Amino acid sequence: MPELSRRTENFTDSVIRRMTRVSNKYGAVNLSQGFPDFDPPEEITDRLSEVAKTGPHQYALTWGAQNFREALAAKQAHFSGMEVDPDTEIVVTCGSTEAMMAAMMSVCNPGDKVVVFSPFYENYGADAILSGAEPIYVPLVPPDFGFDADLLEEAMKTPGVKALILCNPSNPSGKVFSREELQTIADLAVKYDRFVITD
Repeated sequence: MPELSRRTENFTDSVIRRMTRVSNKYGAVNLSQGFPDFDPPEEITDRLSEVAKTGPHQYALTWGAQNFREALAAKQAHFSGMEVDPDTEIVVTCGSTEAMMAAMMSVCNPGDKVVVFSPFYENYGADAILSGAEPIYVPLVPPDFGFDADLLEEAMKTPGVKALILCNPSNPSGKVFSREELQTIADLAVKYDRFVITD
């Protein structure tokens, strides 16, 4: 039988799922995975029931239904003042994991590099690797999980760097970046012409 992909040979199951199994085994309080302890709003389930009975019952466009993309564009314009084209600038995904992967695949070519703050949500390193990019880690230093602006600049100016992944509040540390820190990131992204992919 042919060899499987080398790209994924070091990937394990999700740390979140693994911690859930350990928590269940020992009866621990599970802080790794969010489980809603309430039902969705009745308005949503009622509307879902209506749509299920009336249709349409076809595949949606892969980048999202037209009316949904238009609603998202209107919301973005209202809250940010930025006009967004629903036909060329919005993609609807099945959750943030797919969105991050879509963004990484859209931005990165094999051999590119991506700056990732560490500690980081487990998928970010995997997203970079699956995109063919090499992650460059910049430490967030306890206890406040700040970063050294000089180290960040060294990473950002590295030849081949295409983007920086920014999770704010940062997962898993809970770090909320200050306005000054965000400005530093923005200034470096502009200075070195890098994408910032936010989650």
